[in-house]
Amino acid sequence: MNFRQTTILVAVAVVLSTHVQSQSVKTTCQTGKYPPDPKTKVEAYVINLDLPPEQRWTELAKAKGPQIKYLIDGFKEFIKDFGNASKYIIDFVDSEGASLDKTLPYPFGGELKGISAATGINLGEVVLYNLFYEFFTVCTSIVAQDSAGKLYHARNLDFGLFMGWDVKNKTWAITERLRPLIVNLDWQRQGKTVFKSVNYAGFTGILTAIKPNLFTFSMDERFNIDGGFIGIIKWLMGDHKQRWMGFLTRSVMENATSFDEAQVLLQKTVMLAPAYFILGGNKPGQASVITRSRDAAVDTWPMRNASGWYILETNYDHWEAPLFLDDRRTPAHMCMDKMKQENAGFKGIFNVLSSEPMLNKLTTYTALMQVDAGSLETYLQDCKDPCTPWFSATSPTPFAFLKSNEEDDPPSPLAHPQSNAASASIVRCCQAFQDRFFR
Repeated sequence: MNFRQTTILVAVAVVLSTHVQSQSVKTTCQTGKYPPDPKTKVEAYVINLDLPPEQRWTELAKAKGPQIKYLIDGFKEFIKDFGNASKYIIDFVDSEGASLDKTLPYPFGGELKGISAATGINLGEVVLYNLFYEFFTVCTSIVAQDSAGKLYHARNLDFGLFMGWDVKNKTWAITERLRPLIVNLDWQRQGKTVFKSVNYAGFTGILTAIKPNLFTFSMDERFNIDGGFIGIIKWLMGDHKQRWMGFLTRSVMENATSFDEAQVLLQKTVMLAPAYFILGGNKPGQASVITRSRDAAVDTWPMRNASGWYILETNYDHWEAPLFLDDRRTPAHMCMDKMKQENAGFKGIFNVLSSEPMLNKLTTYTALMQVDAGSLETYLQDCKDPCTPWFSATSPTPFAFLKSNEEDDPPSPLAHPQSNAASASIVRCCQAFQDRFFR
């Protein structure tokens, strides 16, 4: 295990040990959280698809340029701790960035070039900004059907895991930099809505979206040994047969005209990174979770085979147990079952997603979608202390910090100054992460 991997595992240990108190408390299913403070509702912008690609993002990019630059600077600083693959990506993008737009399919090269011009950020960094959403999202998505057969799709988007845990303020650095960039986008042609999405300003792909009267969509990351780094490096080396996940989902939202068509496209297109695609339709029972490898669907799980009136996905294959210190699945099921089908709707599901550990220090927003009304509501989320940094309140209780076992390594900047001993519990937790993500 090299120093960069050790740094990440130290971060795990620090986070786990910082919140010992929360580990002894059972999940409390929240009530009364909806509607939230109106101040948390995100801004809305229009993306005019009739404009040339280079002009579509000008207004938004100029408004959010400084925040985008601040985020990219932080991301480049922290991603280097993920080892040689991430460093290679950053170095390549920095050196070859000026020509990368020519390798991208229409209209994405032009859009990224336009964002670069509007913000003054070099094109390579804009490409990097759009790439890192391929493999750093940690989320909870739910599609639920009320007693009348109406479907509601909701999700928490958590981002920034292992990227700069601030021990003093108990926050993740990248997560804090992301919140000011969250916007709702109304994608229009000839003045009419094609679809709506929730985006980080300047990210041209799609992670959360609704096509009114047709279908709803969200994406959760899938941790896999054949993961995003491998696909991205192949793409950087010239293998452009794979599609960026965000570009695929954008194309689906623009062009698919039904739930079935969207599902097939999401099942079969070769991608840079594995993922979970959560899809909701416009008919009772029409919802599924598509588990993707980079090449194709591994599994398509319909709602009728899940919990009957709802289906939910975090970041683990539904047929396997989640990582023991990241079990958001069990508390989410508990709160959904407690809510009951007669209370399915924006209010009930927002309460579920406002309950820990579904809500945690990584959570940037909660989005609520209803396909028949074409409605999309998005609220900034900020889990107030005491709050779990990310892991489940049911996971084993760690009680000390991890210290690097490599004597020649410099001290980690994420380590607490008084961290000297490594308990067996922390070692087991961190070994689990090493086995899962660095094998």
